[in-house]
Amino acid sequence: MDAQDQLIFDKLKDMLLTIKPKMDQSSITENAHLISDLGMDSLSMLLIMLAIENEFGISISGNTNFDTVSQVIEFIRKESQVSA
Repeated sequence: MDAQDQLIFDKLKDMLLTIKPKMDQSSITENAHLISDLGMDSLSMLLIMLAIENEFGISISGNTNFDTVSQVIEFIRKESQVSA
């Protein structure tokens, strides 16, 4: 993971813990599955998508689906480069 990905991961981790404060911090890894590993439900997924849009100034379409933390990082990195 390069420096940009690490920065995105750290911000994403903070957002996840804000949305689900009881989440085990050590379970948030790059390979963690958002639903089965982190216990995200549909409302939590919606909230994280809104938080990502606000934090990174990018738009996430309604048909975008994320399974893992690494997919979210990759999406943010790509969309941030397009927006820049």
